[in-house]
Amino acid sequence: MAASLSLFSQSEKPIGICSDHAGFEMKSYLISLFEEKGIVYKDFGTYSGESCDYADFAHPLAIAVENEECYPGIGLCGSGNGINITLNKHQGIRSALCWTEEIAGLARAHNDANIIVLPARFISEEEAYNILVKFLNTPFEGGRHQKRIDKIPVK
Repeated sequence: MAASLSLFSQSEKPIGICSDHAGFEMKSYLISLFEEKGIVYKDFGTYSGESCDYADFAHPLAIAVENEECYPGIGLCGSGNGINITLNKHQGIRSALCWTEEIAGLARAHNDANIIVLPARFISEEEAYNILVKFLNTPFEGGRHQKRIDKIPVK
């Protein structure tokens, strides 16, 4: 784990994080890293590995990111698909399902993603860490990508 989350720890807003039961263990691992590095976060649940519905946690996270109470957000579920679909129902959310560092970098650089979703059952803790570091430390490029971002919301 050569890369560091420390570049992002300077944010004035907490990182929002949520998961369902399938992502709970990975979410707990990420939270332990945040606590170790002094990164402020807000946990939107779930708080155990007991079966639950991802939408119950995704909607509060999305609302907090839309209201600029948290930035960015992190969502986790087994495949990442369910929670990602739910998050993207919110007009102000650009949630990206990322399973490699390259995809995470492009999600930020080209899509200005404000929530990253990790497929907890398909990546290791080390992969999750490296993907998250890439996401958190990649700036949005703007330029030609901004006009595309502006066309996303349904008006």
